[in-house]
Amino acid sequence: MKLVTRFEAAAKSTAELHALHTQALQAFTRAARGSDIRRDALTSLETIEAELAARPFGL
Repeated sequence: MKLVTRFEAAAKSTAELHALHTQALQAFTRAARGSDIRRDALTSLETIEAELAARPFGL
């Protein structure tokens, strides 16, 4: 999975972020422990969740 940056996350709609969250979660669960893919997926999840939390509810 490609790492999602704060800048990329801020440019996405809420619906796009939810779709990316699903993809990142799937990548995380499928990746081997300790792999770069798993690390990037976890970092992306944290970034996406932070961006969603920063947005006003309902947007």
